[in-house]
Amino acid sequence: MATVPLAFTRRTPDQLIARATAFHDAMARRRTVRTFAPDPVPRAVVEACLRTAGTAPSGANQQPWHFVAVAQPALKRQIRDAAEAEERAFYGGRAPADWLEALSPLGTDADKPFLEIAPWLIVVFACLHGGRPDSRTVKHYYVQESVGIATGLLITALHEAGLTTLTHTPSPMQFLNAILSRPRHERPFLILVTGYPAPDTRVPDLRRKPLDEIATFRD
Repeated sequence: MATVPLAFTRRTPDQLIARATAFHDAMARRRTVRTFAPDPVPRAVVEACLRTAGTAPSGANQQPWHFVAVAQPALKRQIRDAAEAEERAFYGGRAPADWLEALSPLGTDADKPFLEIAPWLIVVFACLHGGRPDSRTVKHYYVQESVGIATGLLITALHEAGLTTLTHTPSPMQFLNAILSRPRHERPFLILVTGYPAPDTRVPDLRRKPLDEIATFRD
């Protein structure tokens, strides 16, 4: 494989600390929201954020993801109808009691109006295999890990652009393949709802774990 020089800027320790701290402060303001404004968001914003997601590292650089960005009202309506059907089954008996108990403080239910109100739904698919120019199929490795990293970058990029997001995972999600005409070897990973928050949006007063509860240093 051909190589190119690494584009890298080495910074001083003080610069590293300042940049890392500033980025943390920006991301600490990120919150998941469930109430969106219908205001349009330019496609160019979504395109730029998807290009960022596409820079994620992946197993053997196979880039096993596909993103379907949906703004068409009719398609959003189909996705909402199918998702709410699965959610009614989930809340109506499919979900274990402990999972429903964990969700109860958030006040969620089977109604998902944000799937129509938000200007964009970005459906993330995990590609189990890919194709070569000679028509051979190549298996992808570390698919879940790779797609998870790409999705994290996408959420971060949308936040940095000035939008809010919601990760939505109705289960099962195979209806997305049919609605969006995606092949069977692409598995729905999640629906990322994005747009501006509604003016009256409120979020739970959540506590994030402090560093000493999420990290251990051996220096």
